[in-house]
Amino acid sequence: MAARVFWKGYLKLSLVTCPVAMTPATTESERVRFHTLNRKTGHRVASHYVDAATGKPVEPGSEVKGYERGENEFVMLEDDELDAVALESTHTIDIETFAPRESIGWIWYDRPHYLTPNDEVGEEAFAVIREAMAATDVVGISRLVMYRRERAVLLEPRGKGIVLWTLRYGDEVRDESDYFPEKPQKVEPKALSLVEKLIDERTTEWSPQMVSDPVQASLLDLIASKKKGRKKAVRPKAEAAEAPAGNVVNIMEALRKSLAAEGKGSRR
Repeated sequence: MAARVFWKGYLKLSLVTCPVAMTPATTESERVRFHTLNRKTGHRVASHYVDAATGKPVEPGSEVKGYERGENEFVMLEDDELDAVALESTHTIDIETFAPRESIGWIWYDRPHYLTPNDEVGEEAFAVIREAMAATDVVGISRLVMYRRERAVLLEPRGKGIVLWTLRYGDEVRDESDYFPEKPQKVEPKALSLVEKLIDERTTEWSPQMVSDPVQASLLDLIASKKKGRKKAVRPKAEAAEAPAGNVVNIMEALRKSLAAEGKGSRR
């Protein structure tokens, strides 16, 4: 079943405009979620704000956002003040600039969404924008208010539609040069060859089953057993694997053993 549209608005490029609809490309609706209950009554537990200093409950409507400028010192910001600095248009994706598709690294991509035309009249304009981006191998960059924040978004042509990605802010991305060494470790050709063979043994076509959640399946099984009044046996925790006795590892010997095991059909 197709998910409900969670945003409607317009896609605009210069004087070309068309109505569009947007839906998140991923979902967490199937994930098992829990409520906190009172064990004695079985009723749900409600949360309330409490003043951290006085311990007294905060009256509804008395909460306000605050920016910490020092220890226990805050600048209070009212909702109307925050709204005044927000992006004016929340319903128009105005493509202001384009960038080569390959120039934007994977780390900037945040959440994917499906963008589609919202009526038959706008389908032609939508298709022209999409096909022109695909032909020139570029992506569009715009700004939009989503999830209660102004965000930079990227529009990527994909098949018969457009994938809209929210992009991470500049201060959210750490520079990889701070973590990766400037000069990579030299690799022995023989070890490289053995690892390539090991990779070849384990290479197969992509399938969503590769990212299935076994814990989710176990939780659903446990819940089903509880509904029927049965107690499901608790699986004992596996013992932690012992650490190698020394720090020196014979890479070549380990790789040969791995390949031998793969040959015997002991693939994971």
